[in-house]
Amino acid sequence: MPVTVTETAAREIDSIISQQDLDAGKICLRVGVKGGGCSGFSYLLDLTEVAKDSDEAWSYDYVLKSDDEDRSVSIRVICDPKSYLYLNGTSIDFKDELMGRGFVFNNPNATSSCGCGSSFSA
Repeated sequence: MPVTVTETAAREIDSIISQQDLDAGKICLRVGVKGGGCSGFSYLLDLTEVAKDSDEAWSYDYVLKSDDEDRSVSIRVICDPKSYLYLNGTSIDFKDELMGRGFVFNNPNATSSCGCGSSFSA
């Protein structure tokens, strides 16, 4: 199963790409995991132009609506094979709430996660 990105997360990713003046046609969202964090594994997110031949890759197209204009946006997601073992089927969302804002991982492979939402165990 692919790693997916919600429209809300795509809007935030697009905003970050614009704010950092990056080339949207070359940028990928790299997702991964590393050992550590309060629950055993930590999630990684990075914007990069570098994809490896061994990476899993997906592309998602969105029409982001705003008061000014509707824009078509394509978000490319890449994940290394080892991280994909822990992330397959994960959905990445973005929350902007009173208690904080940030990316949220809905990972069906996680057996538990910490209160901050940035680490998990599997």
